[in-house]
Amino acid sequence: MMNDDKLKKSALIIATLNSFITPFMGSSINIALPSISKDLHVDAVLLGWIATSYLLAIAVSMVPFGRLADIYGRKKIFTSGIILFTISSIICAVSPSTLMLIIFRIFQGVGNAMVFATGMAIIVSVYPPQERGKVLGINVAAVYIGLSVGPFLGGVLTQYLSWRSVFWAPVPLSLIILILVFCRLKGEWADARGETFDLIGSFIYAVAIVGVIYGMTLLPAIKSLWIILVGFIGFLIFVRWELKRSFPVFQVKLFTTNRVFAFSSLAALINYSATFAVTFLLSLYLQHIKAFSPQTAGLVLVAQPIVQAILSPFAGRLSDKIEPRIVATSGMSVTTIGLFFLIFLKQGTSIEYIIGCLIFLGIGFALFSSPNANAIMSSVEKRFFGIASGAVGTMRNLGMMVSMGVATVLFNIFIGRVEITPEQFPLLIKSIKVAFLIFALFCLGGIFASLVRGNVRAN
Repeated sequence: MMNDDKLKKSALIIATLNSFITPFMGSSINIALPSISKDLHVDAVLLGWIATSYLLAIAVSMVPFGRLADIYGRKKIFTSGIILFTISSIICAVSPSTLMLIIFRIFQGVGNAMVFATGMAIIVSVYPPQERGKVLGINVAAVYIGLSVGPFLGGVLTQYLSWRSVFWAPVPLSLIILILVFCRLKGEWADARGETFDLIGSFIYAVAIVGVIYGMTLLPAIKSLWIILVGFIGFLIFVRWELKRSFPVFQVKLFTTNRVFAFSSLAALINYSATFAVTFLLSLYLQHIKAFSPQTAGLVLVAQPIVQAILSPFAGRLSDKIEPRIVATSGMSVTTIGLFFLIFLKQGTSIEYIIGCLIFLGIGFALFSSPNANAIMSSVEKRFFGIASGAVGTMRNLGMMVSMGVATVLFNIFIGRVEITPEQFPLLIKSIKVAFLIFALFCLGGIFASLVRGNVRAN
């Protein structure tokens, strides 16, 4: 029993440290983007791709690596992912051009997908159902601590050491995680060992996602509609292919036979679609419109993730006691209110107003995220933990891509492919306000998806 306790603690520490790194990187980069733009002379649309390419790589890779982890071992895939993430971070830090930076952001995203597709699955593999909400809450809190530290520390690093230092920052912690994996995380988890990997299905899935997201970035050009259509056709082909496979890369039937899984995943997709670009948009607003330094902008943006980090363990424990559906739906509702208030952003908006909106968003996201993850992971059999963990990550990252896609499309429509200068400030504010309106409408739909999922404990 002592060995089991040590294993559980080791798994939680490793997964939690990893859950800190990735959001730290994401939120730090959002603060550093204006500096990257000035240093590498990046236009507004391409600037969005520095964030979007990373998320696209994660979305393409998450499901296949979740499946590979179930077949060949979750610890093996997790370890390989940390190594790839670390190497890619180092190369991003020394990139001399925008093209090279985007290419290795893609590799960084693949490494991230490998660890996020397995980290949650490892935790769920070693903890019993009655403790999952608590540990998932701790894990989610680490995500928000990363988001909390990211804007402030990223601002300090960018301001005093340049944006390149942001990519160096997670390297030491990644090396610590590797040492802990090799020394403390004993055993392996591969509940689908011996089953085959669906390579063709993975390829179709990748083509479909790339088509939809790349097409969105080209809007409002006519050719973008054709590319998006190809992506949607790819998804239809993927679904038909997967339904015929004995060992599919993703259990599409989970969406047709498991109501809790289907609607919880949909709610996660909507929530992240509505919230991820908030930091990106407000970072640009604070540094361009308010003329704040990266450090000061980071201090303002830290309000949301601090609230999330504080409340997430509480929300996770709460979802062990009452239905996750109730907790998550209340969180989606609060998030909608926070986004609605951001629609009224203008040049003279007070910082207190912005911080108040961020606190609302922090409360809403904390109440939603870990209870929703608990619902997804508790709704599937043990042999599907890797797939379900991959689904959680995929919904999150697809949502993030949609969120950044909306922002990129609006920049394309209102600003165009030019650097953001004072002449574009009115158009920047307009595009930000329209984005928050769209995100608030997303969340209204998300309330319904969260509410109708059904009860985990009734299944």
